[in-house]
Amino acid sequence: MTAKQSRAFAKAALIVGLIVGALFAALPVLWMISSSFKSNTAIFAYPPRLIDETFSFAAYQAVLLDPMKRRFFFNSYLVSTVVTILTAIVAILAGFAFSRYNFRLKGFLSLAIIGVQSIPPITLMIPYFGLIVALGIYNSYWALILTYMVFTLPYAIIMMTGYMNTLPKDLDEAVLIDGGSNAVILWRILVPISLPGIVSVGVYTFMLAWNEFLFALTLTRTNEMRTVPSGSSC
Repeated sequence: MTAKQSRAFAKAALIVGLIVGALFAALPVLWMISSSFKSNTAIFAYPPRLIDETFSFAAYQAVLLDPMKRRFFFNSYLVSTVVTILTAIVAILAGFAFSRYNFRLKGFLSLAIIGVQSIPPITLMIPYFGLIVALGIYNSYWALILTYMVFTLPYAIIMMTGYMNTLPKDLDEAVLIDGGSNAVILWRILVPISLPGIVSVGVYTFMLAWNEFLFALTLTRTNEMRTVPSGSSC
């Protein structure tokens, strides 16, 4: 086998491997979509079938025709989107500062951010509840947004700092030589290059905010403020 044939074989093997991996990763999503068109009996039928004879839109009708369930989805989308945007902005700024500057208490703040990740959220339930009530934002969107950001920011900052550490500082120096400012370095140079890291942070943050149940149940009182996880349980 020649070198050219070896490279072609390796490329073909890589493509096949990527296709198999993509199908493996997509299978749970396809099964979830298929199950949404089945009855409860068909979902648990054995042997399982990807496409069942009893094709039905009953599950979608039960959600879309119920005003309260539509409200749950609206609340979840609103809270999760705002948390994702605010977390991404703060994480970008903090990651840039930790990656590019040496300042007093930098080491302490880094340890504090990592330490927050090790605290079980349930242990903070009572303190957060008291703080939210004292601030007068109980049973509001801001109660959930601010609380969720406490849990999403540490990981997001760590992730953005690590990603920006991989970017050469020669880029910063080139911009400064051309008369650019730190804002230009961040928003016009580093942020476009860091889009993969930002997308990862956004997906992680959105999923965490969307799936959160305990604080969504504790910090809201009325069904009009419930999210999908907490509203579906009531």
